[in-house]
Amino acid sequence: MVNLLFSYYQSNAVVVVFWMMAVAVVVFLFMAIFIQRRKGRQLEEELHELDKIRQNNTEYEFVLKAMKIAVWRYDVQKQSIIYENDFREGVNTFVAEEFESFSNAMASIDASDAERVRQAFNDIVEGRTDYYHQEYRINYMSSGSSYWEESYATIVERDENGKPSKIVGTSQRIDERKEMEASLVTARNKAEESDRLKTAFLANMGHEIRTPLNAIVGFADLLPVVESEKDRNQLIKEIQSNNHKLLRIIDGLVSMSKIEAGAKSLMMAKVDINEILHKVSDTYQPMTTLSIFTECPLEELPIKTDREKLLEILDNLMQNALKFTSHGSVTLGYDVLGSNVRIWVKDTGKGIPAEDQEKIFERFVKLDEFIPGTGLGLSVAKSYALSLNGTMGVESQVGEGSTFWVELPIS
Repeated sequence: MVNLLFSYYQSNAVVVVFWMMAVAVVVFLFMAIFIQRRKGRQLEEELHELDKIRQNNTEYEFVLKAMKIAVWRYDVQKQSIIYENDFREGVNTFVAEEFESFSNAMASIDASDAERVRQAFNDIVEGRTDYYHQEYRINYMSSGSSYWEESYATIVERDENGKPSKIVGTSQRIDERKEMEASLVTARNKAEESDRLKTAFLANMGHEIRTPLNAIVGFADLLPVVESEKDRNQLIKEIQSNNHKLLRIIDGLVSMSKIEAGAKSLMMAKVDINEILHKVSDTYQPMTTLSIFTECPLEELPIKTDREKLLEILDNLMQNALKFTSHGSVTLGYDVLGSNVRIWVKDTGKGIPAEDQEKIFERFVKLDEFIPGTGLGLSVAKSYALSLNGTMGVESQVGEGSTFWVELPIS
């Protein structure tokens, strides 16, 4: 009986142990599955974060590339710079494998900027300032060309004594900005000069208009009391001469007003250059004691242009030549240059200094304030030449005269 009870309890204990082991295995499996799934979710999250970091880095590099920026760190103790990214060339990223010495980095800075940049950088390295900002030129050692660069830097780490140990900064190419700044400065200077010339022009116009007008009024008042036919004819001649001067001044103002208003109406037709040059010569010969010649290499040269505007161009060039030529002659002529014709007016006058040959075509410019004129003639002539798809220029030497030319298409 005792043996039977012992066997019974022994078999039940085995069963209990078996079931306990089975339960433990099941619990272990559930825990293993739970841990595995948890690790899987954690790994998935890490991969997602890594993908976000990779995406952010790519976007970061795109921004650096678009802005042509280099990111660098400076180790104060090693006195060396390492570039994390360098997009200053605007092509691909460049990551330095080794540190670059500070002296090598400074060697590429233009000599005119190097000392200023070195002093500013030393100030932040020594802890005298917390911030660094400089603009300077970088020279290419190989090609000899250069570009503008702007750098910012700040201290990110200090040692136990409070001295800077790590400095982080950026360098950016700013060629386009510098070109824009230079253009703005040029435009500002030009606007200021134009305003000054316009003020001088307005002050001068009263004198320019009053001089011939006084002559016309004064001589006209004398006509009734002059009995000599010779004297009367001389007064009439003076009145006509001053009337012509006054009309030229008014014509110049009207022409410039049309140009300012943007009037571009053209009456294009076939015009014979020979006939135009002879007409201008015949018009101005009675007005001067100088000899006026024409040089026409061809018997006939028809071109398609606006006759009135071409005549006004040559009128202004002739007036300018006669005004600055005290003795000698003025010659009108032309040369055929392929599909263009270059019409020129050559004088034996005082000539124009090389440094003034560009600005004489600007409005209100007068090189000699003692010679009457509005300073509009050459500007009007050049504007008309451009409207006819042509160009205008001058060749001159001081004391040897000038040759003004306008080049127009033949057809």
